[in-house]
Amino acid sequence: MKFVDEVSIRVKAGDGGNGCMSFRREKFIENGGPNGGDGGDGGSVYMIADENLNTLVDYRYTRHFDAERGSNGGSTDCTGKKGEEMVLRVPVGTTVIDSATQEVIGDLTKAGQRLLVAHGGWHGLGNTRFKSSTNRAPRQTTPGKLGEQRDLKLEMKVLADVGLLGLPNAGKSTLIRSVSAAKPKVADYPFTTLVPNLGVVSVDRWKSFVVADIPGLIEGASDGAGLGIRFLKHLSRTRLLLHLVDMAPLDDTSAPDAAEVIVSELTKFSPSLAERDRWLVLNKCDQILEEEHEERVKEIVDRLEWTGPVYVISAIAKEGTERLTRDIMRYLEDRADRLANDPVFKAELVDLDQRIEDEARAQLQALDDQRALRRSGVKSVHDIGDDDWDEEDVDDEDGPEIIYVRD
Repeated sequence: MKFVDEVSIRVKAGDGGNGCMSFRREKFIENGGPNGGDGGDGGSVYMIADENLNTLVDYRYTRHFDAERGSNGGSTDCTGKKGEEMVLRVPVGTTVIDSATQEVIGDLTKAGQRLLVAHGGWHGLGNTRFKSSTNRAPRQTTPGKLGEQRDLKLEMKVLADVGLLGLPNAGKSTLIRSVSAAKPKVADYPFTTLVPNLGVVSVDRWKSFVVADIPGLIEGASDGAGLGIRFLKHLSRTRLLLHLVDMAPLDDTSAPDAAEVIVSELTKFSPSLAERDRWLVLNKCDQILEEEHEERVKEIVDRLEWTGPVYVISAIAKEGTERLTRDIMRYLEDRADRLANDPVFKAELVDLDQRIEDEARAQLQALDDQRALRRSGVKSVHDIGDDDWDEEDVDDEDGPEIIYVRD
């Protein structure tokens, strides 16, 4: 199944049914009076979070969704049938955004959560509603109101406790395979991971957490290079980031340089995301001599000026992974306990989460705008260089000469 985490759709709620104008006509009953019924309400459009879905591919090619219109009112005071509501199922973790205003309509983070995205039109009134002692044969009705129409942008973010961050071939997929039952693709070339992967890590019988692997970042990712920038948003809802660094890179790059690239790109993408709790995990320790471990660790830590936790592991040999997973489980439990008992800490996290969401959305929107300009052949002001200016046009302060010719 193709992984799709962003789509744009249009939803249209049903229009309300029109009111009916009718008069009672029966044998032996004269001047029966008005009996036109009201119309039915239009169907509304709802979205519901479905835990059985993990992609938005269903909305990739079908983009327009219309709810049923309410029926018109009938004679003998018959009210029109209400339009059937439309329910669109989306994966848990989907954010619904109004494309016109960029307003976040709702965030579906729990299975079964329901969100109204377009309200159906109100019903029209039949002429029975307008009868009175002075208006015994009313001939006025009201039409049904139009249903709400909206252009929506759906953004799906995977829900995970721990997110993996690193360059291509840092060993992120290997780590997930090592500590969980997930089987992401692993190969001896970069960019084997093209979509996020989730794995459930069981620490004890009743204790587990979810870890997410995203495609590797490269230098310039914050400007749109590579794949990782599109999926950094999936880390915005994680509770802990693991920064994986290859201790023995096969190319000419050094481990400290690789670690610096990730920190730089992460900060450019979202300074608030860089404030998220992050642990440094040095992978592939089995590729270098044991006596070189301490020197290599010190080199990386000094370059990053790192003060947080540091772990040295070998994911493929499962060396140090058990200690890492148990410490993560302990951290998540302590964090949950503090959230329940410390209102100040909870408020700080809520503020941090909101800042991460806002910065990530602004960054991705800016990249989308740049791509749209490039497709249309229009350059951004920041992309115009010195070669794009015509010296003759610059010197001509009076502007172009316009000659009018009369036939």
